[in-house]
Amino acid sequence: MSLTLELRSVSKRFGALEALHAVSMEVAKGAAFGLLGPNGAGKTTLIRLVTGILGPDSGQILLHGQPASGQQSSGIGYMPEERGLYKKMGVQEQLLYLARLKGMKSAEAKLRIKRWLAKLELSDWAGKRIEDLSKGMQQKVQFIATVLHDPGLIILDEPFSGLDPISSNLLSTEIEELRRQGTTVIFSTHRMEQVQELCSDILLLNRGRVVLTGQVANIRDAHKKHLVEVRYRGDTGSLTHPGFEVLEQQSELLLIRLRAPFAGNDLLGLLISRPMEVLSYREILPSLNDIFIQLITENAGHE
Repeated sequence: MSLTLELRSVSKRFGALEALHAVSMEVAKGAAFGLLGPNGAGKTTLIRLVTGILGPDSGQILLHGQPASGQQSSGIGYMPEERGLYKKMGVQEQLLYLARLKGMKSAEAKLRIKRWLAKLELSDWAGKRIEDLSKGMQQKVQFIATVLHDPGLIILDEPFSGLDPISSNLLSTEIEELRRQGTTVIFSTHRMEQVQELCSDILLLNRGRVVLTGQVANIRDAHKKHLVEVRYRGDTGSLTHPGFEVLEQQSELLLIRLRAPFAGNDLLGLLISRPMEVLSYREILPSLNDIFIQLITENAGHE
């Protein structure tokens, strides 16, 4: 597996505060990686270390297999939660200025700016000042500035903040297209439903320490409560069995918790043998939001 980013036991202190403690993580090339945690977890510190704004006290940061350096930072696109646009500058003027700071030639930058403004439906606003744009439009301009120089790694801190559903979907589509082209994306966000939808892997921090890391699908499976939702038509008869517990029964809906070693196929076989029609059968997996709350609460309780 080719890695874009790797942290090896990275720690960082600010006086008596240990912002990060022995954090290790791997981000594969072309991955969509979620960096999660409550306020004060250490996410911003980690991002500043990766982008070279800060240096680690101990441990190692590798970009594309090489120790991170200031020269490599030009291959990173970072969109901070606090926007860094000049309010009095025009949109196109601003983007050209930022592109030149990244070392782009003016002619190439202008072509890319025109293309990205069209993609994000901002062409009619190219000559407007930033302060004349809505928050959502400013957010899209900030995104263009982040990806304009074609970085191999982009880090997006709350990228959908201020966007309406249509604009959020538009931005999600462009991010996915960048991934298909090989760009690696790290999301730092509190919006768990978007992480669950967009990210293949996550790392959960709390108080500077890794609480959980791995593939989203595996994490959800590992935290499942063995719940099954069954929609049916007809008469279920008496549903008592040592292999499961009926938690809820409504008209044409059952919520069941399985007891090991009784499995889903065993339950489905039993239901099909009844004088009823099984319309749908669905295993209920916990959402990332549920897992996040559970683990952060447990972590706080152990301190």
